[in-house]
Amino acid sequence: MSDSQPQEPFHSPRSGRGEGGGHGPAHGPSQSPSHSPSRSRSHLSDRDDQGRLPGRSAGPSAGPSVGPSAGPSVGNSLGQGHAAAAEATTLLLAGARLTDGRTVDVRLSGGRIQAVGTAGSLPSPALSRLDLSGYLLLPAPAEPHAHGDTALTADGEGPVSYTPDEVQRRATEAALLQLGHGATAVRSHVRIGDVHGLGPLEAVLQARRSLRGLTDLTTVAVPRLLTGVAGADGLAMLRDAVKMGASVIGGCPDLDPDPTGFLEAVLELADEHGCPVDLHTDGDDPGRLARLTAMAGGLRPGVSIGPCGGLARLPLDVAARAADQLAAAGVRVTCLPQGDCAALERRGLRTAPVRLLRASGVRVTAGSGALRDAGNPVGRGDPLEAAYLLASQGGLRAGEAYESVSAAAREAMGLPEVRVEAGFPAELLAVRGDRIAGVLSLAYSRIVIHRGRVVARTSAVREYCDSAVAVALDLPRQGRTEPGP
Repeated sequence: MSDSQPQEPFHSPRSGRGEGGGHGPAHGPSQSPSHSPSRSRSHLSDRDDQGRLPGRSAGPSAGPSVGPSAGPSVGNSLGQGHAAAAEATTLLLAGARLTDGRTVDVRLSGGRIQAVGTAGSLPSPALSRLDLSGYLLLPAPAEPHAHGDTALTADGEGPVSYTPDEVQRRATEAALLQLGHGATAVRSHVRIGDVHGLGPLEAVLQARRSLRGLTDLTTVAVPRLLTGVAGADGLAMLRDAVKMGASVIGGCPDLDPDPTGFLEAVLELADEHGCPVDLHTDGDDPGRLARLTAMAGGLRPGVSIGPCGGLARLPLDVAARAADQLAAAGVRVTCLPQGDCAALERRGLRTAPVRLLRASGVRVTAGSGALRDAGNPVGRGDPLEAAYLLASQGGLRAGEAYESVSAAAREAMGLPEVRVEAGFPAELLAVRGDRIAGVLSLAYSRIVIHRGRVVARTSAVREYCDSAVAVALDLPRQGRTEPGP
């Protein structure tokens, strides 16, 4: 079996804001997967009857493509010359399947969904056209908990380098990997202080600028200490981080000698600057959670905590009481189904009790967490994997699991709501398949749309060598397409 998965951005980027930033259209390219003519291709191929990949049948050339291994200069190298043309681009998504079973055409323009109609009802020869037959069209996921400064360091020899160029390269590569999986917005927690000072944050902010038009990357400043004599420098540095452009204030109160003092400092600074708060905590101390909810209830634009695996280790009645307090205070929880990240300096054995939290009314989202760093030597940075784990192990239905990495994640990150309806932002993910459960099970082929244009594509071709059986069985491409439960 051969699974070829080329990823390909991009057309020209367009400047935008961070979380909740503006939207603009454009159209991106496609790239065919390699295949061997000597092998018998099964019906798992993503090519149509003429051997073309979806989106190849019509529309002008989208320009050069840039592979996912491109370095920190990706955004700058693409230039701004096509921005005006991108503004005028209208893209028709033809024959897409929606989660309610309808097959529709979707017209995108100006970075938004302009119209949704029955298949064939939005004809316009002048449009760039993308054939999504066989694809499920979804609101794009977002990544609420990444660590771009430490990503992709597990395999390195010797100490990890934190030079600006290296951090920017890692943050850029990680964001592009996540974009290829479908995350058109990423919130990256970045450590500040210690011997590296604000250098890693500055590098991730530069990665953010280079990626404008491809994905929305925003930063969370994560200090280590904020209280006592040792914390004075950390607090001053946190203030500088906000001035530099960190849009979210974070940290890990569990690691400070005075967790309550840490919380007070973070919430006061967030209130002063109007920033959201996103904190690391294991959640295994009910008293500390009670103090957090009492202090954070009135803060806007809001407070998120995670990964909260310790909540699952508390007695059920204690955990339920803590969940009720979090819900009453409007504190969101970001769980990490893959496991804790290195920021907690330990790895929990369980993920947060998602069903209990949801039953109490807590808004729960899911993140990928560690991406091949000290927290986990593996990791994919794939929102659909996080959703898969919630569905397979967390007790959620497939639709609920996907909602935790899409609508709930976007809400937690302060991003506009996305629906496949006219007027909503054109932040979309098309995945080969016809139902959410199948998509979470086998999501090889994906087309990612950001600000109304194709920015990444992953195409898989499965082959069975010299096998007439595969043809005789008429195997499906990625999950059965006939009606069923």
